[in-house]
Amino acid sequence: MELIEEAAEDGREEFRPLVELSPEERRQVVTLPPTVAKLTAVKRFVLYGSNLVRIPAEIGAMTSLEEFTPYTSYRLHWFPFEITRCSNLARSTVSTRALFGNYTFRPPFPRLQPPRDSTAGLDLTELDARRWGATAVRGCSVCDRPIGQGGLHQVWISLRVATDVLPLLVNACSAACVSALPAGAEDYVRTPHTGGRVEQPPPD
Repeated sequence: MELIEEAAEDGREEFRPLVELSPEERRQVVTLPPTVAKLTAVKRFVLYGSNLVRIPAEIGAMTSLEEFTPYTSYRLHWFPFEITRCSNLARSTVSTRALFGNYTFRPPFPRLQPPRDSTAGLDLTELDARRWGATAVRGCSVCDRPIGQGGLHQVWISLRVATDVLPLLVNACSAACVSALPAGAEDYVRTPHTGGRVEQPPPD
């Protein structure tokens, strides 16, 4: 978190936080804090060889991002849909064989929670990441409205992001927002789905 604050303050264009951590410290970093949203000047984000298991939705606020390199982060199997908001992102280096639904092996997608038309009784700020993919869900991945104003509809969709086709987790506020998603990438499941026993195209 301190490294993110330093990078945000000095407005650097390249951010390589792991090189400033010891091997033991790197092993402890399994996600990034939501404060990555402050890195609006960063163009190159390098997470080579990380122990990350998830990326927060706030990466979508990194509007200057042009190159994203989480290569050899073998525990990173999916990404948040909000990464598609990085409109300048043109280059990526991802270990695609570790991804859900990848073209080579077609590993299955985990089954998501059933859709909820209301979030009443669900604390969206204290979620179990093993069930929901995040410890908090704030805004709709599609329309960006506060998720608490509607329901919570989670789906997977595979889209080309920069150089790679990535499995993306969508946290939508309504079925209408799910319907507004684009078609999936060619040679992948073309419609949003909730994982589990979904039929995928045959592997390469």
